[in-house]
Amino acid sequence: MSTTDWMNSKAYFVAYSLMINAAQHQGFTTYQEIAQAVGLPTVGSYMGKAVGDLIGAISQNEVEMGRPMLSAIVVNVDGKPGTGFIPWAQELGLFKEGDDENTFWENECQKIYEEWKISYRTSYKK
Repeated sequence: MSTTDWMNSKAYFVAYSLMINAAQHQGFTTYQEIAQAVGLPTVGSYMGKAVGDLIGAISQNEVEMGRPMLSAIVVNVDGKPGTGFIPWAQELGLFKEGDDENTFWENECQKIYEEWKISYRTSYKK
């Protein structure tokens, strides 16, 4: 599916909501969790490509809206981003030659957590 096709799909909003929930709780979601939630196989190269394309579309939209790449908090079973993360960051103009991949990823995660944090009120004011 193209980026536009994903953006008009129910799967896009399901994956987006999982990613935002993970971001608000300063955690991660996995390729497998997203695949299961949107009805894709949870293993194999097809799953990896389909979920990668889906979360890539979400990240592209987030960057266009001035927010960090939300796909940074989608990880493989090893707890690291997929192999397409850095190339996609390069394509979006965020990762520059000479940048450290792990530092970029960690910084992007922190930006996401800051962007989507939930601010709780500790008291009620009239």
